[in-house]
Amino acid sequence: MRNRSFVLGLMIGAAAGVVACGESNQEGADMRAALKAKAPAAVGAIAQVTDEPAKKEFNPRLLRRFKPLRKVLAEGAPPSSEQVALGRALYFDKRLSKNGSQSCNSCHALASYGVDGEATSPGAEGARGGRNSPTVYNAAGSFVQFWDGRAPDVEAQALGPILNPIEMGMTSAEQVEGVLAKISGYPEAFKAAFPQDKRPLSYENVGRAIGAFERGLTTPARWDQYLEGDKSALTAAEVEGLRVFTNVGCMVCHTGEMLGGSMYEKVGAVEPWPNQKDHGRFAVSKLAGDKMMFKVPTLRNIEKTAPYFHDGSAPTLEAAVTMMGRHQLGLELEKSEIDSIVTWLKSLTGTLPSAYIEEPVLPGMKP
Repeated sequence: MRNRSFVLGLMIGAAAGVVACGESNQEGADMRAALKAKAPAAVGAIAQVTDEPAKKEFNPRLLRRFKPLRKVLAEGAPPSSEQVALGRALYFDKRLSKNGSQSCNSCHALASYGVDGEATSPGAEGARGGRNSPTVYNAAGSFVQFWDGRAPDVEAQALGPILNPIEMGMTSAEQVEGVLAKISGYPEAFKAAFPQDKRPLSYENVGRAIGAFERGLTTPARWDQYLEGDKSALTAAEVEGLRVFTNVGCMVCHTGEMLGGSMYEKVGAVEPWPNQKDHGRFAVSKLAGDKMMFKVPTLRNIEKTAPYFHDGSAPTLEAAVTMMGRHQLGLELEKSEIDSIVTWLKSLTGTLPSAYIEEPVLPGMKP
């Protein structure tokens, strides 16, 4: 189609969504008709086989747009074991909240794919934040953190909720440092994790340690086996769903290692988003062009991270895909198309690192 503009639309929350390129309603209808004419088996139809390995290879040129998941999401040398151990303890420690009721794990429950299953999460005193808590799994692979990108990496992101009055409610970095300094075991753990620092126990190093732990929160899936060459890792129906996903344009924004997390896009690219209260990145940049712009979420583990979008407005994956078709593509996707895409999305559900996420005995606590 000439002069088509691809625009992202999905802000599926807790982690993520099914997005695609935006266009006018008529252009969308024309594109859909053309796709059906050229590839009737790929759009508007689901493969009849649901449990057999795929017999037909997916287009290898398109497949190169994706990448298998790394074990540790870090540039350069991976974090030290001491940093990871300290970060794990801090991630689970509720003493980092004003009343001892909240930890990172409260809103990003590691045993539940890094989310709490709520549209918005309650904080230390019961007040709820304004956005859905995205999954922490594979988050370190995103190009920025938070829905509006106000933190550059997971190390910086980890510090935000601790001092947020609605979330963990601590009043200052000095207060956090004072609390940790009085807990037997933490001063020693900070020294071991950051031996070169003149002042190891610092608020900055709280973020560095939590970030070190989060960089190992990866969830390899059957999808990664498929990308690495095992074509039996996906069923015929899942490969068919991948074809529908790519044919309607979703991979324009949901691509790469994280199938998202690499750009900002406008939610409601074709049809305005129902909830206009949150203007996304505009709150950070104050640029008119950033209104309704949000970070594209990862699709990894999307099956497990409902409800979806930044506002938690879609309770099911099917509802989220339907909304993306309408608001991002200007299309009313057929049930067969929705079901086929969802079938493939479920192949992105990874394996939780059970040993890595086991809650430790915290410093100053008895076993």
